Amino acid sequence: MNQALFRNVTGSPDDPVGTWPYEGMVSVIERGNILDWRPLIRHLREDPWGPVSKKLERYLAYAPEEDVVAFFRLVIRSAREKAEAREREEVSRRIRQAKEKSGLTSTEFAARIGTSASRFSTYLNGSVMPSAALLVRMENISALAHHTPHQAPESSA
Repeated sequence: MNQALFRNVTGSPDDPVGTWPYEGMVSVIERGNILDWRPLIRHLREDPWGPVSKKLERYLAYAPEEDVVAFFRLVIRSAREKAEAREREEVSRRIRQAKEKSGLTSTEFAARIGTSASRFSTYLNGSVMPSAALLVRMENISALAHHTPHQAPESSA
């Protein structure tokens, strides 16, 4: 990357974005072009709520260039939406895995976690996210159901 972008700033635009000083980030945005912004955009996609994103939001609050502000707001919003979609899919995957591991039917599993089968199906397909506590309960029920031996009928001897 062009070293002149960090003129009068400690560090280098070739350093990891997370180590850039605030002034360096501003300098890259204001003096660079979209090619120079790629490392920043990549970093925002990897960590959309992290310190770099917060620094960028602080800059965008007063930045003079409306097109640049709109562009970076879109980058942040898109990165966060994609991260949330991945997180929703991960939660849904963990719920499906817990249910399958339990060996219970969906109706039985729903009853064991204290909800209805229809509500449980919304968790399975990812349209509704359970609380963290409910996700932990699902994983605990899965482990319990999976490790609980099936009771043999009592003999009449």
